Amino acid sequence: MTKHVLLIACLCVTGSILTSPDRVNGEDWPGWLGSSRDGVYRESGVIDHIPDSGLPIKWRTPIAGGYAGPAVADGKVFVFDYQRSGGEVVNDPGQRATLTGKERLQVLDAKTGEKLWEYSYDRPYEISYPAGPRATPTVDRDNVYLLGAEGDLTCLSVADGSLVWTRNLPNDFGAEVPIWGFASHPLVDGDLLYTMVGGQGQGVVAFEKATGEVRWKSLDAKAGYCATRIIEAGGTRQLIVYHPEAVEGLDPATGKSLWNIPITPAYEMSIAQPMIEGDLMYASGIHAEAVMFRLGSESPTAKELWRGGPKNAVHCSNAPPMIVDGVIYGTDCVKGNLIAVDATNGDRLWETFQPTVPGEKRFARHGTAFLTRLGQSDRYLLMSETGELIVAELTAAGYEEKGRMQVLEPTNESFGRPVLWSHPAYADKTAFIRNDKEIVAVDLSR
Repeated sequence: MTKHVLLIACLCVTGSILTSPDRVNGEDWPGWLGSSRDGVYRESGVIDHIPDSGLPIKWRTPIAGGYAGPAVADGKVFVFDYQRSGGEVVNDPGQRATLTGKERLQVLDAKTGEKLWEYSYDRPYEISYPAGPRATPTVDRDNVYLLGAEGDLTCLSVADGSLVWTRNLPNDFGAEVPIWGFASHPLVDGDLLYTMVGGQGQGVVAFEKATGEVRWKSLDAKAGYCATRIIEAGGTRQLIVYHPEAVEGLDPATGKSLWNIPITPAYEMSIAQPMIEGDLMYASGIHAEAVMFRLGSESPTAKELWRGGPKNAVHCSNAPPMIVDGVIYGTDCVKGNLIAVDATNGDRLWETFQPTVPGEKRFARHGTAFLTRLGQSDRYLLMSETGELIVAELTAAGYEEKGRMQVLEPTNESFGRPVLWSHPAYADKTAFIRNDKEIVAVDLSR
């Protein structure tokens, strides 16, 4: 175990994946999982515990429904929601609900919560779990990119919300709308935008970010629900795609497949983004699907190391896991608790319901907490489905809580219990957290 941890530490130092250094000044959170899509918040001067009295609330602003987490860039907060005008929100995992309403992007002043502008369009829904859009907005300099639950891919001007271009994935590509809606947070890299579309030869599509024109299409695969990510491994930049049949590394410029590791999560639920430490990549799906593999150091390859089973590994759904110092931390979709796993073999080290469904003893299906690491420390911000923000220390030895506070009520529902399933944004020493009624700014200054 010690040798394994040292190897991982060395690989992290040599930079086998794309990361950005810790930042002293305010840091933006311009899209899914932050600026590096790795779930690490790299800003100094933030809290490492929550006092019994809680943390100050800077502002609260009313919004409508949705799972899409906020994005923060250049002093603006981007929050994507759904203004329902007809139909009933009923969360039946096996049946699509029919609603009428508008998908809307609101842009707020990060310091005050005051609305700067909004953009909306009519969008009937025929999806399961229909509260609103799933994909976090992606901000790239002068533009912001949206992916709606029914496949509206839109580029707007950050300055005033004017429309730059828009595509509709079902209309333009004949794409099938997944039962739980399109959810692949748009990824911008260079002059391209990547997202999952689904279908023969178009599982993933690269668009010209300036015009919305197609640069390339790749893979015979359904869309699934997982975001793409760019890494560097084996001396090669790679686009990581997790679809319902495999995790694949592609050439970001052409879409050519470089390697393929099969994994078939139940119900096509490729959701949780595969996460990386050093040359290790871990992909998980619901029930008992999980695989750990090693990325090649000399060439763009991947080799399977072990697979998960019913009583080992952690099988994540809504929230991606983290791998730190040879330990995987994640919330398990079957038991619904937070589990720590030995990355060398999948053995479970410890588990707890404290950050997901406190007081539960047996299981809570899809119990969820979104984990964000505080820099290179053992401290984490956890956003619980109960609406509580938690600071905890996570190590191979166990879970040690450093305070919590109730921020929002859990306004959605799943499996008969109230839930909040939206990943916060962390920027400028502030946590931006939403439910289906409001978005709140919590002061994280130390």
